[in-house]
Amino acid sequence: MAAALALSVAAAALAVASLRAEAVWLDVPQSGTKCVSEEIQSNVVVLADYSLMYESHPYSHPTIAVKVTSPYGNTLHHNENATLGQFAFTTTETGNYLACFWIDSTEKGSGISVNLDWKIGIATKDWDAIAKKEKIEGVELELQKLEVAVEAIHQNLIYLKAREAEMRTVSEKTNARVAWFSILSLGVCIAVSVLQLWHLQGYFRKKKLI
Repeated sequence: MAAALALSVAAAALAVASLRAEAVWLDVPQSGTKCVSEEIQSNVVVLADYSLMYESHPYSHPTIAVKVTSPYGNTLHHNENATLGQFAFTTTETGNYLACFWIDSTEKGSGISVNLDWKIGIATKDWDAIAKKEKIEGVELELQKLEVAVEAIHQNLIYLKAREAEMRTVSEKTNARVAWFSILSLGVCIAVSVLQLWHLQGYFRKKKLI
């Protein structure tokens, strides 16, 4: 029993660790835009924090503008003259969500670094708050993490299966169109060959060669 519980706890830790969000460092150029995208399915919670790193600008404090858009181009977050900020939303569309950063102050220097901590799905959950609220700890907490992680993996597998079915349908339609195009091309070639033969026969008859 103890070995099974230990194995469950280890599996929970591994599953949660594999789905944990990590911070991303972005080097924003002096002019231009730096973007990062993430493919996310619908009905998923997204939470992100961003902040400027001033190690390369000890005597100046440039600011940035931030814009987050959905796959269909809807603006989900827009902030200007910022040094730090946060955005959170629940996705309503499946596809690539884009977060873009650019320097919007007169103090541009040679560029600046932005720390972006982008969390998705179960990574947005505050497990300490959940543990205090539900009064659970230890193995029970880890098992709940495992349950949530397994559910997230299950949903991802369903999403991937749906994408695979969609891609297979597109591939089958493409193959069918190629087959019909090949048949049409063959028919055109045969028709052209018949017309050429008929024309040559008429020409040879006029010249009394046949």
